[in-house]
Amino acid sequence: MEVKTANVAGSLQLRKLGNSDLKLSPLGLGCWQFSNGKGIVGKFWPVLRREDIRQIVQTSLEGGINWFDTAEAYGGGQSEQLLAGTLNEIGGPLAEQANIATKWWPAFRTAGSITATIDERIRHLDQRTIHLYQVHSPYSFASVGAVMNAMAKLVGQGKIKYVGVSNFSAQQIREADRVLREHGLRLVSNQVKYSLLDRRIEQNGILDTAKELGVAIIAYSPLMQGILSGKFHKNPSLVKSIKGPRKWTAAFRDSGLRRSKPLIETLEQLAQQYNVSPTQIALNWLINAHGENVFAIPGASKVHHAEENVKAMQFTLTAGEIEMVSHVSNQVLRSK
Repeated sequence: MEVKTANVAGSLQLRKLGNSDLKLSPLGLGCWQFSNGKGIVGKFWPVLRREDIRQIVQTSLEGGINWFDTAEAYGGGQSEQLLAGTLNEIGGPLAEQANIATKWWPAFRTAGSITATIDERIRHLDQRTIHLYQVHSPYSFASVGAVMNAMAKLVGQGKIKYVGVSNFSAQQIREADRVLREHGLRLVSNQVKYSLLDRRIEQNGILDTAKELGVAIIAYSPLMQGILSGKFHKNPSLVKSIKGPRKWTAAFRDSGLRRSKPLIETLEQLAQQYNVSPTQIALNWLINAHGENVFAIPGASKVHHAEENVKAMQFTLTAGEIEMVSHVSNQVLRSK
């Protein structure tokens, strides 16, 4: 069997994030797991040791990842504080130049909350620049227009660099960008759930609209919460040890694992050819299947997860391989 050689990490090409001047690695590090067990979302992950967080962040930086995605909702600011504190501990140019993306939580709030809470975000991030400030979802007590006007005000005040959104529909992306244009700004990104086992954005207009407007897609849950690693297919008993409610979702049931098995087998075959893991094939497909328009933010609760993430950027699937994986993925999704 021919084993394909991965590129060295030093050859990693940065990409422009949508309608911005930010040059980012194709993968960022999702920091939901740094919630320190706090809040509703913090219950999804075990509480990580500070030393493990440091090693995860350092491994990510040294592997070429130059941005981190966190949020107000991740432990009520715990994730922001742990991320900033860890970057300060690591120090050096890589940590100092890291790009920060965080999010405003809109539920049960008006647009006035955006300007009222920004200083708390900055404080939690220890005065680090917020390169991308995202609206966590479209569900608030304010219109998209009012929310974008408030975000534009923060750009004007120099408190954030660029505006992004998350979980916005095609129509909402278009409206957000229209309002920002009135301020001489553009919408930069839409963070959505996207993976080989969840390709709804390809059918509902989100991906097409994003491409049309120059808005980047940031894919969260790019490994379908670990399903695409294949470890649960090899050892289904591992499902029982999962912390939080994801173990009860359809994908983790025996029937769900059987359904996704053909895709896992395809990822494993390609992984052998590249001398990488199925996880790395799945991530590589995501960041290369649509040119440079899609970024992804896998998390890491263990150091070896961070090592896997960075190695996923050290090779590029061929067009034929991308098409093959896409075909098998579509077959699996149609079998539901």
